[in-house]
Amino acid sequence: MKSDLSIAHSAKLRPIEGIAAKLGISKKHLETLGEAMAKVSIDVLKEKRPRKQSKYILVTGVTPTPFGEGKTVTTIGLSMALNKLKKRAVACIRQPSIGPFFGIKGGGLGGGYSQVVPTEEISLNFTGDIHAVSQAHNLAAAFLDNHLYRGNRLKIDLGRIFWPRVIDVNDRALRHIRIAVGGGAAGVERIDRFDITAASEIMAILALTESIPDMRRRLGSIVVALARDGSPVTCDDLKVAGSMAALLKDAINPNLVQTIEGTPCLIHTGPFANIMHGNSSIVADKIGLAHADYVVTESGFGADCGAEKFFDIKCRQSGLRPDAAVLVTSIRALKSHSGLFRVASGKKIDSAIYRENTEAVEMGCSNLKKQIENVRIFGIPCVVAINRFGSDTPRELHLVKMIASHSGAFDCVVSEVFAKGSTGGIDLANAVARAAGTKSEFKPLYQLGMPIRDKIEIIARRIYGAKGVHYSPGADESIAGFQKLGFGKLPVCMAKTHLSISHDPNLKGWPKGFTLPVREIRPSIGAGFLYAVCGATHTMPSLPSHPIGERIDIDSKGRLRYVP
Repeated sequence: MKSDLSIAHSAKLRPIEGIAAKLGISKKHLETLGEAMAKVSIDVLKEKRPRKQSKYILVTGVTPTPFGEGKTVTTIGLSMALNKLKKRAVACIRQPSIGPFFGIKGGGLGGGYSQVVPTEEISLNFTGDIHAVSQAHNLAAAFLDNHLYRGNRLKIDLGRIFWPRVIDVNDRALRHIRIAVGGGAAGVERIDRFDITAASEIMAILALTESIPDMRRRLGSIVVALARDGSPVTCDDLKVAGSMAALLKDAINPNLVQTIEGTPCLIHTGPFANIMHGNSSIVADKIGLAHADYVVTESGFGADCGAEKFFDIKCRQSGLRPDAAVLVTSIRALKSHSGLFRVASGKKIDSAIYRENTEAVEMGCSNLKKQIENVRIFGIPCVVAINRFGSDTPRELHLVKMIASHSGAFDCVVSEVFAKGSTGGIDLANAVARAAGTKSEFKPLYQLGMPIRDKIEIIARRIYGAKGVHYSPGADESIAGFQKLGFGKLPVCMAKTHLSISHDPNLKGWPKGFTLPVREIRPSIGAGFLYAVCGATHTMPSLPSHPIGERIDIDSKGRLRYVP
């Protein structure tokens, strides 16, 4: 089979106006960027259209492994397969971050014959949205430090500043830094940090806002610090929110591209569901729902991460109700969760994992069972998609189907969209259509009026399976302070490892009996939630011993290529 890049380079790109026309989006709502990309104005949502009974489908997965389970591949392939069945569909996926692209994960645009194109443009600078987020975020940081230097009229407490700087690169050296070294003309010396841009509250705001006025309001509400008397200091207080909005006025519009089969795909905001909510934008989903029969949207990492935040944060703010979820797994991922094999990023993988081993599959299915439960908790049907690879055997596939069925899955089907494109996803598309045709009983996990601690503990116990929660003294103090400031009725966004349902990346399968450590609570008031950081989670990722970037180059035509 050809490489992903070879397949992408050989794909015939349709003019983007024609892709938009498939959704009934006219040229007046497009800002084209070359022949194959465009921004779609959010004003398209103001058009009066016949009410559609569109189906809203979430794609999530088991706990990730270094193999990659194929969530994006499945999201893209499912949308193509639904279109093949004459059910007009659009895929909504998250914009790839430069950090993992050059780090350990690589691209986030699918693979094989289930990809979004054009590859280079989307994977690298795309339409500039991530850069706009970085600029707006760092402008606020610059205004904050300038305010401190100019006399600190707002009496900001230097020990309670929440606003770091951001950059869209994995760089461990920036996790803890000292700025304005020496003070004086350099400014007020203090300890700071960089987060990756995807972890910026501004990225979350873009994903959750639905209009320019609302975006401006949210930017102004960002709490960058507390004053000495404990009162919040916002971007409006720094008089920077208007300039931030000016930098983001185009980034609020979703980006339209296509799959290699010409299915429309909206890409907008939101990777990193381990350290932020990890979902694409509400406006992208709503544009899709207004113009298609099916919207297939993707959340990051496992169902304990992105899916929980999709249900409890994104759906609360959008008012949208999902009709079904697809839970992606693979035989080799389940074997990895058995704990019988050494599987680590950047390390040589035990070749035995590719040989038939039903015992390992059954042991690893503990993770699948828990993630099915995590979807079903929210009251929607769950279809399990087994992303098939050449080493999978019929006995292994049958075993997973049987276990998924006994664990409450609506259906479990084999998906071959990577190797076959839309034709490899027909069974999955039919299963999803049947599941979406049932009555959804969607409900969030907790009530917003609950105390902050209760919300955290419900997520910890019911989604992660923890026996309890331990709060650091700093987290205890923050909870009391945020409750007093009136932020207690916000949902909670949990930041934890994506490599385990627990907080510990070494605990595979379905961990039980652990206590979840909550290290700190940060405010994301403009985005509309509180942010609980658990365990040793970092909001700035690092590079592995041998980053993928070592193998990336360009050919004589300027196209990406991978070197041995």
